[in-house]
Amino acid sequence: MKLFIKKISLEFSQILQNPVLNIGQTSISLASLLQLIFSFVIVIIICRIFDNLLKNKILVNFGIDEGNREALSTIFTYIFGTLGFLIVLESTGFNLASLAVLAGGLGIGLGFGIQNITANFLSGLTLLIERSVKVGDIIELWISEEFKTLQGKVKKITLRSTIIQTIEGSSLIIPNSELVQKPILNCTYNNTDIQICIPIKIDYGNDPLVITEVLLDSAYMEPLVIVDNPPKVIFNGFANGYLDFELRLWINQINDKNHVKSILNYTIEYNLRRQGIYFASNKHNKANSFSLYSQYNKFETQQKKLSLRTLLRQVTYFQNFNDLDLRKLIEIGYRRQIKASQILFHENDPGDAFYIILSGKVEVFVEKINKHLTTLGKAQFFGELALMLAIPRTATVRALEDTTLFVISNQAFEQFLKGNVELAEDIVNELAKHQEELTSRQQQLREMGLIDESEDDVNPVVWVRKRIKKVFNL
Repeated sequence: MKLFIKKISLEFSQILQNPVLNIGQTSISLASLLQLIFSFVIVIIICRIFDNLLKNKILVNFGIDEGNREALSTIFTYIFGTLGFLIVLESTGFNLASLAVLAGGLGIGLGFGIQNITANFLSGLTLLIERSVKVGDIIELWISEEFKTLQGKVKKITLRSTIIQTIEGSSLIIPNSELVQKPILNCTYNNTDIQICIPIKIDYGNDPLVITEVLLDSAYMEPLVIVDNPPKVIFNGFANGYLDFELRLWINQINDKNHVKSILNYTIEYNLRRQGIYFASNKHNKANSFSLYSQYNKFETQQKKLSLRTLLRQVTYFQNFNDLDLRKLIEIGYRRQIKASQILFHENDPGDAFYIILSGKVEVFVEKINKHLTTLGKAQFFGELALMLAIPRTATVRALEDTTLFVISNQAFEQFLKGNVELAEDIVNELAKHQEELTSRQQQLREMGLIDESEDDVNPVVWVRKRIKKVFNL
């Protein structure tokens, strides 16, 4: 029995060692072929581990964005894999020169058959190197001669094809040559945010400034809207008896686009109705118009809320601004929500923003001695002097309940004054009416060492004029 097993083993070993294929001067046995296949599988597994490690760990630590990580990991993985395959061939005894001759012969025969594969391969390299389309981009493809388009997010780019996730959640696999040879609209080439545009047409006779406020309020009510890239209202003009507006805002995820747009349509209609403002009637619209239309009786209109224009006019330093100036203030501001017990800022923090309370209540107190100073509620404001003179906070502000604030930051106010330099002098003139407070603030800053000799002056009005010019680079 042992001799039989030994004989079978020897015969099997001879079968494995006998050449089954000759390439040039290299003889290939079944054993070397199995060894080669096993080695290739190991190389592929190592390449995948290397790709994931590079993409999700190493490059992340360097702060590289998703698109660049995907491109770099793909290129380095293919290089690493190619070197691995060459090393495996050499270590298993294959003559690479013989393989080159074989590849040349096959290349002539298969050249015409693999033209598309080669084109997609080279196109994949082009995409990865040029970075005109990268992972994470939102692109729009022309998919038919009738200019039908499809929008989606680039999820992965390989050397042969690109995977695009559509708004509906499906995955479209498209050859790379299509992305290189055909026109592509890259919606996030320089910006990763996804824009939503909502056209609004309102009947004549309504106040454009109030409409602007309502549209911006509606945008900030949706938590998926990006506040760092503030929503904008565009007044396109007058047509066919209505006022033509457009609300533009940005979100992070393309899959949320239709959902957010639907919610905003409901919110805008509701908020306009509360103000007694209605969409343009059908009689003003031509055929195929996409204007929104609403018919509600007068009794459905709820009590109007106090507008930002009215609130801003209550601020002494803004009371002489006209409607156009106030509109600019409204547009540069943004809404901020703070939870009950949340600290808005501490005493001695930089005075970098001005606040109007749209809803809720806040407490103003001295933190060091836990002394309550006052409670501020809806339609009240604070921080205007700290904003304009860059004065450190003299107290701490904490929310007593969930609170919504209208905020104008120092950066936004600087842009506003640079575009309206004459208004800076109007503010100085209003500040001059409160010389006692100015003198006190000036002395406070002197004691803190926050006044340069170049701006200091015995006349507080001269000082505040220099101070505003310095703070806002006028």
